[in-house]
Amino acid sequence: MTTFLALLLRRLLLLVALLALVFAVVSALPGDAARAALDRGASPELVAAKRHELGLDRPLPQRFWSWLSGVFTGDFGSTVRGRPVADLLAAAAPQTLLLGGLALLLTVAASLGLGMRWAARPSGWLARVLQPSTAMVVALPEFVVAAVLIMVFSFAIGWLPAVTVAGRSGFPARPDMLVLPVLALAIPHIGWNTRVVRGALADAWRAPHVEQAALEGLPQGQLLIRHILPVALPTVVASMATTVGMLFGGALVVESLFNYPGLGALLAGSIGDRDTALTAATAAVAGVAIMLMLLVSDGIRAWAVRGRR
Repeated sequence: MTTFLALLLRRLLLLVALLALVFAVVSALPGDAARAALDRGASPELVAAKRHELGLDRPLPQRFWSWLSGVFTGDFGSTVRGRPVADLLAAAAPQTLLLGGLALLLTVAASLGLGMRWAARPSGWLARVLQPSTAMVVALPEFVVAAVLIMVFSFAIGWLPAVTVAGRSGFPARPDMLVLPVLALAIPHIGWNTRVVRGALADAWRAPHVEQAALEGLPQGQLLIRHILPVALPTVVASMATTVGMLFGGALVVESLFNYPGLGALLAGSIGDRDTALTAATAAVAGVAIMLMLLVSDGIRAWAVRGRR
């Protein structure tokens, strides 16, 4: 328990440091949040009054501490345009969770299926296809994958829409609007995690107790489930947990390309307005989600190796 609390404290401190960096970087960007909140023809006096209202005339450490202390009480502050940040996050987070959750489920299912098949038949036709294709998609950023998918499935074939239109609920108006964003987000991570699963299973296959079980004639399916997967599980889970963080990062690009109404679009708008409170709050939500997934990963890894220490 002491180790767990120490790990949690370290990650919380790292998150606070990251948020401070976000605050500093957004504040250092060219432009003025006060001017972004006013009309272009606003007088210097009006701009100065708006800067004072937003607290932009205070030192950066004081502004950050004021915002952070509010976060601990559940108050994320207001945007430069006067809207409660918590309301904007509550409206945008479910859409990003839907997009990221579907991409994560697809990544886990495809990576486990392809990686297990690759490890079981390392010289088969699928292995010969996966060896170069996974290496290729790992090297492609999400915006390149998204651009290719749009050109092929929207422009050339016309099967799927290239732009997301939000319905009254705030979610995409039709299910097919999710297909391309989910694929664009998941494909690079499927490539990476397939290679991780295959490598972890191949290493576990060479373990002495696995070789002994194989010599005793245990069927391959039971051998994989009972002896190989438990050994490979910590590596696979750690990779999947890291993927969650990468999905949040990729969502910014993917949501912007597909006009998807989620946290990524919210973050892009906040940076354009030089809105430090909204930018930091969005980063905080993403950071907490990633931290929770890493803690789950640590727990599963500890459970998987409990009998081998």
